[in-house]
Amino acid sequence: MNEISTIPANLPQEAETADLPHNVEAEQQLIGAILSSNDVLDRVDDLVKPDHFYDPVHADIFALASKRITSGVQTDATTLKNFMADHPGLKALGGAEYLIRMQLSAIATTAARDYAQLIHDLALRRSLINLGKDIADQAQAVRDDSNPDDQIVEAEAKLFQLASTGTASKGFQSFLRALTDAVDIANAAYNRGGGLAGISTGLVDLDKMLGGLHDSDLLILAGRPSMGKTSLATNVAFNVAKAFKWGQKPDGTEGKLNGGVVGFFSLEMSAAQLAQRVLSEAAEVPSELIRKGDLNEQEFQRYLRAAQELESCPLYIDDTPALPVSQVAARARRLKRSKYGLDLLVIDYLQLLRGTSKKAADSRVNEISEITQSLKAIAKELNIPVIALSQLSRQVESRDDKRPQLSDLRESGSIEQDADVVMFVYRGEYYKEREKPGEENLEAMAQWQQDMEQLHGKAEVIIGKQRHGPVGSVDLSFEGRFTKFGNLVKPWQQDSDPGF
Repeated sequence: MNEISTIPANLPQEAETADLPHNVEAEQQLIGAILSSNDVLDRVDDLVKPDHFYDPVHADIFALASKRITSGVQTDATTLKNFMADHPGLKALGGAEYLIRMQLSAIATTAARDYAQLIHDLALRRSLINLGKDIADQAQAVRDDSNPDDQIVEAEAKLFQLASTGTASKGFQSFLRALTDAVDIANAAYNRGGGLAGISTGLVDLDKMLGGLHDSDLLILAGRPSMGKTSLATNVAFNVAKAFKWGQKPDGTEGKLNGGVVGFFSLEMSAAQLAQRVLSEAAEVPSELIRKGDLNEQEFQRYLRAAQELESCPLYIDDTPALPVSQVAARARRLKRSKYGLDLLVIDYLQLLRGTSKKAADSRVNEISEITQSLKAIAKELNIPVIALSQLSRQVESRDDKRPQLSDLRESGSIEQDADVVMFVYRGEYYKEREKPGEENLEAMAQWQQDMEQLHGKAEVIIGKQRHGPVGSVDLSFEGRFTKFGNLVKPWQQDSDPGF
């Protein structure tokens, strides 16, 4: 027995003397169950890998058994002993007899999943202990080439990697289960009497087209510079957070009754600038006057009142620049675990995020592909809608019709592929304004002024893709002074209450 190390070979040297959490008996029971019935491996291979085992001998046995079973070869103690006859660790434990004892002592294969979960959890604890020690050692070693901020980023990335590799997959579920979930969703929609299936954006016509913002959906909001995509995303985020209401549900439990908690990753603007936009909209004070401080007494009082009313608004802003997508996921999870959870995530904008994998470093296309796949994974994992803003390529400007298309999405086809909804913001007024003719051409000037009147204060949201609904265009109002999108009153509503 003295020849065998009881610490896995993959642990750091400094942890070898530590009494790390482990359960050798559980490892023996799991291996014994697999050798008794090879089908057990299918029930646990999403939970346990060789490096989860504390004893290195058990890790080698599990790795070899897994390889053989996966290739379709019947594996038990008798067949395995020939391939491990020269293993020094196994020899010290008794060789083939040790394998046979494990197989014969397996209590019940039905408990294998429980043993696998225990082994998995203990391995996770050991990894956390070693990671904590590494973080402490790095923090204690004061060097010129390493600063605390970099160490925090590195630690967060390692924690995220540990969390993502430590999650068991859901695997297959029966069609009956899927049918039950589908009927429950339909029943909830029926009980709403035609109400929205998702979270309201606060924009009536957009809600009608989308059915609200649906959980687990990735929505791409794209546009050329100055079209107002950040303004629209900010308006939607503000509308959702402003409508948030927590209370007692009809079934007696506490929960969200309306609106939602919003997380906003602002990679381009600071949190103060984003808050200024929200306040400009809420107080109806032009943003340029706020920036210059050129406010009269009435406007300033309106601005202060809006700030007081919104101070408890559940809108959380993270303005860390050049954020890795892995940290977006980690921080979103952290907010999701808070008391009121997380109901909507907004990223402004996805081209400013960074990939984390080696493949992403090879090309920009691979990096964007990793980012969009990760954002879709966040939406599914946290069961929330994720709105990610995106830039469009310059080819839009070279066309006579400046309305954007799916082919204009910049840098990667994966944006269109991974998204459930792709929307474009388009303001014809912006382009028409730049076509102003000379004063001497009276006829052209008259036509230009007429066109400007028709386009003034209007915007379009073009839905180019919707996985579960129609595509088309939604007309909205736009007040540039307040960076505010709103519901556009139709001509037949001019003399009546619009009801918004």
